[in-house]
Amino acid sequence: MSKTIMLVDDSMTLRKMLTITLSRDGYRIIEAENGKDALKKAEGEDIDLFICDLIMPGMNGIDFLKEIKKDQKFRFTPVIMLTTEPEKSIKEDARKLGVKIWKLKPYDPKDIAESVRKLVRPSAD
Repeated sequence: MSKTIMLVDDSMTLRKMLTITLSRDGYRIIEAENGKDALKKAEGEDIDLFICDLIMPGMNGIDFLKEIKKDQKFRFTPVIMLTTEPEKSIKEDARKLGVKIWKLKPYDPKDIAESVRKLVRPSAD
């Protein structure tokens, strides 16, 4: 069974670009447009990694992580945070919520794919 990644970002272009890149590596991708959408779509899913934008309408990345980490199932699920925000205090809050890698936008999708492979090995189906 392939590993599942949830992409949470309000940019459809970014989600599609990462979906194409990561699908080539054999990952199953679930896309969500903000934190509220992601919470709904995570129900009943086995998610191996979250890739999450920090600043989104409706529910931002930090608030999403606070909510999703209340679920024991996702308590230790790693997170890659994508953002334009270099603020150190926000980074510290994010680390406490499971953010393992912090990527500033703009970034190279191949670089994100490499970061994903460090955290979650693709399945050899």
